[in-house]
Amino acid sequence: MATYETSDESVVVVIGSGAGGGTLANELCQKGAPVVLLEAGKRQSTATYVNDEWASFGQLAWTDKRTTSGTWRVARDFPNLPAWTCKTVGGTTTHWAGASLRFQRNEFRALTTYGRIEGANLLDWPLNYEELAPYYDKAEDKLGVTRTHDIAGLPGNNNFKVFYSGAKKLGYRNVHTGRMAINSKPRKGRLGCMQIGFCFQGCKSGAKWSTLYADIPEAEATGRLDLRPESFVTRIEHDDAGKVSGVVYFDKDGKEQRQKARVVCVACNSIETARLLLNSQSPQHPNGLANSSGQVGRNYQRHMTGSVYGIFDKPVHMWRGTTMAGIVTDESGNNPKRGFTGGYEMETLSLGLPFMAAFLNPGAWGREFTSAMDGYANMAGMWLVGEDMPQETNRVTLHPTEKDRFGMPIPNVHFDDHPNDVAMRAHAYRQGKAIYEAAGAKRTILTPPYPSTHNLGTARMAAKARDGVCNKWGQTFDVANLFVSDGSVFATGGSENPTLTIVTLAIRQADYITDQLSKQTL
Repeated sequence: MATYETSDESVVVVIGSGAGGGTLANELCQKGAPVVLLEAGKRQSTATYVNDEWASFGQLAWTDKRTTSGTWRVARDFPNLPAWTCKTVGGTTTHWAGASLRFQRNEFRALTTYGRIEGANLLDWPLNYEELAPYYDKAEDKLGVTRTHDIAGLPGNNNFKVFYSGAKKLGYRNVHTGRMAINSKPRKGRLGCMQIGFCFQGCKSGAKWSTLYADIPEAEATGRLDLRPESFVTRIEHDDAGKVSGVVYFDKDGKEQRQKARVVCVACNSIETARLLLNSQSPQHPNGLANSSGQVGRNYQRHMTGSVYGIFDKPVHMWRGTTMAGIVTDESGNNPKRGFTGGYEMETLSLGLPFMAAFLNPGAWGREFTSAMDGYANMAGMWLVGEDMPQETNRVTLHPTEKDRFGMPIPNVHFDDHPNDVAMRAHAYRQGKAIYEAAGAKRTILTPPYPSTHNLGTARMAAKARDGVCNKWGQTFDVANLFVSDGSVFATGGSENPTLTIVTLAIRQADYITDQLSKQTL
């Protein structure tokens, strides 16, 4: 592993080590660029992960205080936890379930495909599927996505078998154990899935792809990566010419440091990326860095979500095996005859007993709740995930009074469901309920959205500077050597889990940055 001086102006600084930042750092190092990777959290490992939900949450999750506003259910149930993201080396790739789906062609053209929708701030992406297709191939190979590159699918656990039975009885055709970044057999130095069942708590076998034990060690092996865990970035600085010159961060000892940079790439997940740009205001950028359009923090998306559980007369033991290896994709297309625009997926899901008690119906108690918990062993579960509508009013802003331990304003996350989101969720609830009833469920339970894991869109890419924050390379319109490298750049969310597309964009961005570095344009 390399060590660079804080005065070294030649380095690329990447902030955040998850799907975007960790991938980008590795790709840049492989291409010869010197990289300083700053991560706010500690470095864990497959050995230090704990197969215990609450202990793992404390080990991996981003628990720094945030506030919420708006009419979404999360603001009532989890007012200081709008998102379930991670603060650790590897970012949320330590916690994600592994579902790896490509966007559909039409989803890159939401405005063109759907037309203008009242209250929605729809935009076509400034790139198309054909441009991304070769990079999707590279990303799927990197992650080891099942059902691609001749990689076999994962086996189906009991949760999947119940799900499959009901879905097939309803006439759904596209039902299988998914395209998952979880090895179905050993590959690229990682073991095959051992069906442990704690996918959200860090994969102790290393079968599930994570930048923690895949990309970051590869980058370190090049001798060009300087990884600095427990380094909390508070602002990005620029010179008189308007180019980014470095970042200010607090190290693990709480000392303020300044790292000079030739290029800065922000990959902090949508909430913290927006917060950092807004906190980096200056006389030249009074409303936040790269925010001349006023779009930084706006168009926050979290996907339309919800869960359905079915209780059966015999044990299911849904917690045994891979958490999310099961999917129905038939509803993912755009079919306005259903009463909404866009589409959604249904994916198997299981939560352990502690999280089930917390999330089944937050705040509930009494006979109805306790009888449901009594049926836990006989329960099967699915998660609903679909395309929500971007709205300018759904946004991340800086709290006017509350500050973190470094004296920086904390983020407030405001969200209201669009009527299209509400209609989609109602349809998805009905179909999920029907699947379990077709499989013989005695009772079904509709669960409201959890704190979001798919955070998107607060620094979106656009064809024109007035409409977004970045161009199609994730390069900010206002500052040529400042890039955004995570899901913040999504113009719209699609119906698919976003990680594969984040990795795909990061691989492509690395090609662009190294090309521009070689041409001395950065």
